[in-house]
Amino acid sequence: MSDRTAAVTRETAETEIEVTLDVDGDGDSTVETGVGFFDHMLDSFARHGLFDLTVRADGDLHIDDHHTVEDVAITLGEAFDEALGDRRAIERFADRTVPLDEAVAEIVVDVSGRPLFEFDGDFSQEQVGELTSHMAGHFFRSLAMNAGLTMHAAVSGENAHHEIEALFKASARALDDATQIDERRSDVASTKESL
Repeated sequence: MSDRTAAVTRETAETEIEVTLDVDGDGDSTVETGVGFFDHMLDSFARHGLFDLTVRADGDLHIDDHHTVEDVAITLGEAFDEALGDRRAIERFADRTVPLDEAVAEIVVDVSGRPLFEFDGDFSQEQVGELTSHMAGHFFRSLAMNAGLTMHAAVSGENAHHEIEALFKASARALDDATQIDERRSDVASTKESL
């Protein structure tokens, strides 16, 4: 299996983002975005997906968390897209349902090269620490659009911390499953012979 890693940077007038990713890692992470709860979610994403992940973000947090969260998602999505290359021999499809106390999140993913994101659910509180709750959904939309994922997500619960954390864990597990190499396959999992 070839090395499935990427290093991607993004610099705008609003943010400077650096992401390194090893899809076949051990779950090690170093994350510094300036948004504490978001850092915790990205650490959880790396640990549960067994992705080695470094994220350094310097964003306009004096305005709000939007640009930082969005641009980290864009850069991470680009890193996944680069690391997966032609997506040869990957499982491609996966789904995971993850509970966290009263909350339940479900992610269904197709690493298809065709970006689409659908979300069903609401967050029980508007804010978790310095993260605006609705930005969790926006994070996954931006990730899916830039990684070339078809992703359907759903969440329910009573506590936004649990709801968001369950989403990050479910997405990590689903992406880990979908990006695994199927040793029986030498081509891409598509009748088009291309993803």
